Amino acid sequence: MTKTICIILTILAFTGCSSDRTEPTPTPAESMYFPPLTGNTWETKSMTDLKWNQAAVQPLLDYLELKHSKSFIILVNGRIVMENYFNGHSPTTNWYWASAGKTLTSTITGIAQQENLLNINDKISKYLGTGWTSETLAQENLITCKHLLTMTSGLDDSTDDVDPASLIYKADAGTRWAYHNVYVKLQDAVAKASGQTWENYFNAKLRDKIGMNGTWVQLGVNSVYTSTSRSMARFGLLMLNKGKWDKTQILDETYFNEATNTSQNINLGYGYLWWLNGKANYHLPQSQLTFSGSIIPTAPNDMFMALGKNDQKIYVIPNKNMVIIRMGDAADNVNLALSDFDKVLWEKISALYQ
Repeated sequence: MTKTICIILTILAFTGCSSDRTEPTPTPAESMYFPPLTGNTWETKSMTDLKWNQAAVQPLLDYLELKHSKSFIILVNGRIVMENYFNGHSPTTNWYWASAGKTLTSTITGIAQQENLLNINDKISKYLGTGWTSETLAQENLITCKHLLTMTSGLDDSTDDVDPASLIYKADAGTRWAYHNVYVKLQDAVAKASGQTWENYFNAKLRDKIGMNGTWVQLGVNSVYTSTSRSMARFGLLMLNKGKWDKTQILDETYFNEATNTSQNINLGYGYLWWLNGKANYHLPQSQLTFSGSIIPTAPNDMFMALGKNDQKIYVIPNKNMVIIRMGDAADNVNLALSDFDKVLWEKISALYQ
């Protein structure tokens, strides 16, 4: 009897505990938002809801304006948290991406591969024909599409020109990292492989599918993309979501992962025309020096970046579901894709949420 009573009391005790205890309901993760393909509708998110530091906003805006910015956008989960324009710029003004647009070429190359139009492991002469460089046939045949994506063609980078006379042997493909305009040959390869103009293929496979505006403009040897800041933000949002726009996988996720991770063992901070933060070391354009540490030490380590001359920026930060856009003139006298501007800017951005 005593044993039975103990069992009953034990059961009642556990029952009482379970009925008295209310488990907290977890806050559901906010869904990712994608703006409509047409129109100006774009959901916003308040800093109050995010519990961000309002006092950090004005110092950030003052710095952006001081540094010749034209636009600045922060997205969190696809929603606009900040959108500011300076110096006569507006939401409808187009501006050039400069080398930040290299990431568009990377993305379209991946799309062409998933459509079985080309293979990035093929030699580039399969699509361009031989004699597109001044190298010997054996040297030229070493250069693959992937070498152009990773800046390891081995071609002399002392000139921006990409005519055959300017594309001179410096090292075997894959053995030297050097920032070079020769990546534009990927646009020619896609055009040849698809049987379309580069711009028509780009518009159909990427621009129109995510609601971007913009056009390609020929500036010297470069085909430079120009668009609104929101169009740049749309592309950043696509890449935040690993090549997926809403329910449509536009860029294969496997290729996306290759593009946004270290692509070779010379410059750890470089993927397929994307810059990568948080690596052990990196190289800069026009230099063969290896710099230790993260490219932007004040920014999140998981960030990957599209960076262009005169400080055109797309920052994608996966662990914060965040995309940041900056367009404008050069922040300082240094006109490279990377400068001290990034370091200070990220100190001010981080003050918003830390």
